Amino acid sequence: MIEYIKNKCRMYQTKFSFGTTSAIITNLSLIVGLDTMAHPKLGIIGGILIIALADNISDSLGIHVYQESECITRREVWISTFTNFLARFLVSLTFILLVTILPINWAVTCAIIWGLTLLGILSYSIARAEEVNPYVAMFEHIAIAVIVIALSHIAGRWAIIHFR
Repeated sequence: MIEYIKNKCRMYQTKFSFGTTSAIITNLSLIVGLDTMAHPKLGIIGGILIIALADNISDSLGIHVYQESECITRREVWISTFTNFLARFLVSLTFILLVTILPINWAVTCAIIWGLTLLGILSYSIARAEEVNPYVAMFEHIAIAVIVIALSHIAGRWAIIHFR
C-alpha cells in the first residue's frame, strides 16, 4: 500500500515537474531580460501573461501530441496536458504577484531568489525520489537556470543599447 502511494505521488510529481521548471526559467529570463526597459513593470507583466497563456498552451499541446505519439493512455495524456498547463500558469502568477507588489529592483531580486528556490526544492524532491545525490541535481539544475538568466540579462542589455 505504501509503495502504491509513493508511486502515485511520483507520477503526479513527474506531471508537474516539466511545467514548473519551464515556467521558472522562462519567467526569470523574461524578468531579467526586460528589467531595464523604460516601463519595466508593464513590459514584464505583459510578457509573463503572454507566456502564461500562449507559450503555456503551446507547450501543453506539444506534450499532448508527443505523448499521444508514445501510445500512452488517453487519460494519462490529458492528465499530463492539464498538469503542465496548471503548473506553468500558477508559477507564472507568483512572478506576476512579485512584479506587481514590489518596486522593480526588488521584484527582480526576489523573483530570482523565489524561482531558484522553487527549482532547488523541485530538484531535491525528484533526486530523493530517484535515490540520487540531491545536492548534485540541485547544483546542476540551478547552474543551468543561472546561465540562462545571465544570457537573458546580456541579451536585454544588448537590445537596449542597439535598438534605443
